Amino acid sequence: MSGWSPFIAIAIFAVAFVLIATEKVNRVAVVLSAAGLMTLLGLVPGSQVFYSPNAGIDWDVIFLLLGMMIIVGILKQTGVFEYLGIWAAQRSRGRPYRLMVLLMVITAIASPVLDNVTTVLLVAPITISVCRQLGISPAPYLIAEVLASNIGGAATLIGDPPNIIIGSRANLTFNDFLVHMTPITVVMFVAFVLLAGVMFRRSFAYHPERFEAVRRLDARAQITDPRMLVRCLLVLALVVVGFTLHTVIHTEPAIIALLGAGLMILVSGVEASRFLSEVEWPTLVFFMGLFVMVGGLVRTGVIDQIGQWSADAVGDNYFAAATGLIFGSAVLGAFVDNIPYVATMATIVENVAAQVPDPPTAQALWWSFALGADLGGNGTAVAASANIVVLGLAARSGEPISFWQFTRYGIVTTLVTTLIAWGYVWLRYFALA
Repeated sequence: MSGWSPFIAIAIFAVAFVLIATEKVNRVAVVLSAAGLMTLLGLVPGSQVFYSPNAGIDWDVIFLLLGMMIIVGILKQTGVFEYLGIWAAQRSRGRPYRLMVLLMVITAIASPVLDNVTTVLLVAPITISVCRQLGISPAPYLIAEVLASNIGGAATLIGDPPNIIIGSRANLTFNDFLVHMTPITVVMFVAFVLLAGVMFRRSFAYHPERFEAVRRLDARAQITDPRMLVRCLLVLALVVVGFTLHTVIHTEPAIIALLGAGLMILVSGVEASRFLSEVEWPTLVFFMGLFVMVGGLVRTGVIDQIGQWSADAVGDNYFAAATGLIFGSAVLGAFVDNIPYVATMATIVENVAAQVPDPPTAQALWWSFALGADLGGNGTAVAASANIVVLGLAARSGEPISFWQFTRYGIVTTLVTTLIAWGYVWLRYFALA
């Protein structure tokens, strides 16, 4: 590979990112063109596009999304999302900020148990339904939910895909994440609830006449097939249990999602055309192209070189190393999907942590890395899987969210939460250690 390869990979990635951000060209066309160009130029060998977990398509993510999209598509046939939408509207009394907080709390509670992509796939249809009932735009609520899911997912080993990678590489258990990540996640979520009240204040329009109409609705009447709903919820519960225990049963979440989708198809009897039409095929194709684009940066050594420069710059100043991991991961994670980024950087962090004589300090570097990578997922509209999924769902529902509409809120959220996380790491692992 020539010495120009890293620069060519950066140029292709930068041009593609600008085109996605400006929305002048369809984003799926952009990522497929960029991925094809990187493959054509040999930046990512054709054999690695389909078979390399670090420099190609991450099929675990693709099939996890496909399985959950099928599950959501079948659940949608039962009317359960309309039921929950009316329930949420009635519970919030139609007050926009109260509704937003309610939906964010549901999202934040579910994200640590499910992964954040699964959570937004389940909550987003409810949000779209309730907003239509109340005559308000769902965009601010969808954005707030996905930001909350990325924050809430940081709390546990299984809440965010990067945590699974970090836990495996650093030998960190589910309980380790509960002890070290959950407390700061709660603090950051509370701060975000307050921040959301400021960021989205202009969209809090209250329509008492619409709420009065919703208040009179019978939520239970929306359930079109109660027996099918019970069977489907039992399958969903099994899937949730599988996600929670996947490290114990040694089964990947993608396999659990596909098995759950297959079982739900059997117990529901829904025709294939009905649930397949609910799958976000453009979103899945976008992910495939994006993985190959990032693979070009990985394969040409761009991300590895950035990591090495950072490691050399901090030397044996471990608080500086922790600071670099938090803010560096948050910045890079805002532009590069955090799953391949973490998979690549984990080796560098492991090498740096191995040189630290004090085990608690070495572990602090891993927590800094996890916090930065998880929070960086809120930085832009393409920084995390959940972001891309929600934008696809919004476009499909006729309520598109632009790249900058999402990103302007994501940047502020990332900055505030990253500063809180940095203060937590300094206080817990260095000042009071």
